[in-house]
Amino acid sequence: MRRVLVNAADPDERALEEAARVIRSGGVVALPTDTLYGLAVDPFNAEAVAKVYAVKERPSGQALPLIAAELAQVIDRFGPLPPHAEMLAATFWPGPLTILITAPETLPASVTGGTGLVGVRVPAHETARALCRRCGCPLTATSANVSGMPPLADPNDVWSALGARVDCVLDAGPAPGGPPSTIVDASGAGVHLVRQGVIAWTTIIETVRGLRLRAAAE
Repeated sequence: MRRVLVNAADPDERALEEAARVIRSGGVVALPTDTLYGLAVDPFNAEAVAKVYAVKERPSGQALPLIAAELAQVIDRFGPLPPHAEMLAATFWPGPLTILITAPETLPASVTGGTGLVGVRVPAHETARALCRRCGCPLTATSANVSGMPPLADPNDVWSALGARVDCVLDAGPAPGGPPSTIVDASGAGVHLVRQGVIAWTTIIETVRGLRLRAAAE
């Protein structure tokens, strides 16, 4: 396993490439996000996804959340989003809003937990976005911990708990921690709350209503 130090605000290209090589080869990287440390693999690689479940001792059937470099990357890899989903993404990304959309057929069913939906967001963390950009695709970002144990924000704790299980720890210092992202299902005609997080549901509803009124006026 490797521990690669990186500047959180201005990640070094060599450090990013080292982590990206691990992911391209099917390995698991622990990376920082704007909340906690997560486990990153290529979500289109079924064998790599299986490694994440093994590292976390996570039961099958539980979906894995994804992060992306920007909205354009999500559209490029998953196809056009419903208008309301794209409007929410453009408003709240980068930030703590996970949007459930229809998964493409190329995404392993293990990522979606068999639901056919995938949750994705663009985090407000430069290193996480830069690694997605370097890899050329969204990445998994399930919490870096053994299932049932507390999620971890300190890379030293990640190294102690999972260093022997992952291929690389991308150490950008402590992650901010705090409440999880809000999750909404925007795969259908409307928007439905799945999990309350940092962004209040009332804020989501008001934003969707305002965006639709603006679009109608135009």
